[in-house]
Amino acid sequence: MSAPGAGHEFPAQEVSWQKRDVLLFANSIGIKADELHFLYELHPKFSVFPTYSLILPFKLTDQEVTDFYARQKAVRIPGVPELDHRHAVDGQRKITILKPLPTTSAGRKFELRNKVIGVYDKGKPGTVIETEQSIVDKESGEVYTKVVSSGFLVGQGGWGGPKGPSTVNYPPPEGKAPDATHVVQSNLETAHLYRLNGDYNPLHATPEPGQKMGFGGVIIHGLFSWNSAAHGILRELGGSNPANMKEFQARFASPVRPGDKLTTEIWRIGNVQDGYEEIRFVTKNDKGRVVLSNGRCLLKVTGVKSKL
Repeated sequence: MSAPGAGHEFPAQEVSWQKRDVLLFANSIGIKADELHFLYELHPKFSVFPTYSLILPFKLTDQEVTDFYARQKAVRIPGVPELDHRHAVDGQRKITILKPLPTTSAGRKFELRNKVIGVYDKGKPGTVIETEQSIVDKESGEVYTKVVSSGFLVGQGGWGGPKGPSTVNYPPPEGKAPDATHVVQSNLETAHLYRLNGDYNPLHATPEPGQKMGFGGVIIHGLFSWNSAAHGILRELGGSNPANMKEFQARFASPVRPGDKLTTEIWRIGNVQDGYEEIRFVTKNDKGRVVLSNGRCLLKVTGVKSKL
């Protein structure tokens, strides 16, 4: 029996972006000054960072601040109780990059196509909604990226739905030192900068929502940690070349607070298919707590010699 809501497609939505949006995103996830092809619009190889499309379901075509709660409240899925998305946090995300986005959508029409994979009842802890979101050239039908996401709605379970399948785990290799590490030092303004990409969830700007949800106050977007880890892996092993990343995924294991130092430990697994090697990683805060788990990437490795 299929999961409630499985296969439901939301109406397609137009998405757009300018070069300025691409530059802002790169700055907000910690791109370095020696990676000018992400930071300078006149660079001969100016490029969109390969995970940028994750922000487009939040941004759509907007250039102004939006009401995050009002937009989320409009989401309804047939066969599923009405859920309060004000108490939603990210579960896990995986992006597959099929074609690089142009540095601006100007002169073309792109749209977000969003369908439900399933909605799962985890009992008292909450409900998981799994979706697949694609960024598509409206006229040609070409798919640029696909993102499979799971969102967790805290405390909104127990409505009688299926528990859902267990996820595949990708642990790091035991007893092997990381092949590379990448460190990001957040500050009290990190989330305020990242939210300007279009993700205006008040949870990341003011303490009241986080206090109500049991986080004690503001937490940084899970997708900041996710995207900054993607940057770290591409920088450390992929020569900062966006063409070298094919897939990237991670599970959001625990919240990140403003001021946390994030260390991503990166391992080469050695499995290579079509030139892309499997990479696994874990991101921890300065207390040693895992904040991103189940990290896996498919990457053309160019940045370091193998330690296998």
